Amino acid sequence: MAEIIDMPKLSDTMSVGTLVKWNIKEGQKVAFGDILAEVETDKATMELSCTVPGTVLKIYAPAGSQLPVGDPICAIGKAGEAAPDPKGKPAAPKAAAAPIPETTGIPCIPAAPAANAAPAPQSDASRTSASPYARRMAEKAALNVAALAGTGPGGRVVARDVAAAASAPVSAAPAGPVNVAVAPPADGKGIQPDADVPVGGMRATIARRLLESKNTVPHFYLEVEVDAAPLMGLRETLNKRLAEQGGETALKLSVNDFILKASAEALRRVPAVNASWAGTSIRQHSAVHLSFGVALEDGLVTPVIRDAHSKSLRDIATDAKALIGKARSKKLSPAEMSGSTFTVTNLGMYGVTGFFGIINVPNAAILSVGATIKKPVIDANDRIVMGHRMVIGLSGDHRVVDGANGAQFLQALKQILEEPTLILI
Repeated sequence: MAEIIDMPKLSDTMSVGTLVKWNIKEGQKVAFGDILAEVETDKATMELSCTVPGTVLKIYAPAGSQLPVGDPICAIGKAGEAAPDPKGKPAAPKAAAAPIPETTGIPCIPAAPAANAAPAPQSDASRTSASPYARRMAEKAALNVAALAGTGPGGRVVARDVAAAASAPVSAAPAGPVNVAVAPPADGKGIQPDADVPVGGMRATIARRLLESKNTVPHFYLEVEVDAAPLMGLRETLNKRLAEQGGETALKLSVNDFILKASAEALRRVPAVNASWAGTSIRQHSAVHLSFGVALEDGLVTPVIRDAHSKSLRDIATDAKALIGKARSKKLSPAEMSGSTFTVTNLGMYGVTGFFGIINVPNAAILSVGATIKKPVIDANDRIVMGHRMVIGLSGDHRVVDGANGAQFLQALKQILEEPTLILI
């Protein structure tokens, strides 16, 4: 019997997904594990792999479609079988979404909608024409359905309308496009075409969450300059030895690997920074789960190294490289991008000498790493010599971390980086 495949829930916060590209055609045979499509969620673009072998009978949604979780996207069954009518598909049971197994892609598993919401009293919102799924989304997002403009048949409010309203920044700005018109170049030539580029799910989520972080988290900033010469020397020595042992396939340690390991050790010394604001309490975390930024063409993802406090420099470097590879090939699972307790962001490879990142909520702090540069410095004997310096910034959540805690953390980190053999013990 043919089976209708729905838009799956690929992250805990996902309500709408975008079908970026289909890798299959109607009439094509598919086997378990075949990549059906690429789906952009609120966190990343992921490959959608199949768990229903058979023949693709019907593709219900073209590439580029934005669909709420649970909407049909295709049907798979026996060759020659009639494709089922998606409108006649029975509603899925109201249950929590099943955990997503870790595979080379994301399994094509129909996701269960959110649990039933309690019935609301009669109001303008309850009399507004809206789909049941859109109403549940609006209740969860604390939005008034009656205030939303519907784009469904007959002006009905559908899931995409709620998703658009939930992702929009809160402001007094009037609805509609922002007036950003400028005069065209006088010579008729420009650096790029004038165009309005649609904002994808990942970029919209980044914008919403960073705005929320800056508007709701009281940031404070600290900065320290590190003598990076010992670190650079140790890195060169270790990479040389690793190359002698492993040849072309040898692990190569990056500066960021040292920063990640040193951060885990500094958090061990100053655990107050490894915490989160929980509303009426401060949640202390016993484990250090380090997230770090990986820039992609369509946004930024932050994969997480689990239990970094108990891992060696080699283990952290190996994990980081594996996660970077997955991020760039769009194979990161939601579980690999959630649950961090501290974040490191590094723009040193772009020549940026110093900056302050926006806190990755619910972390209490984010470390910002600049480039290592050569500059004249005064040594212990008051002589002006050439040195290697690195500027590191810390953005802290003042509800959780005080200035003294942040300073102690940076002090510990500076000592570890300037005596990097400590991280090998």
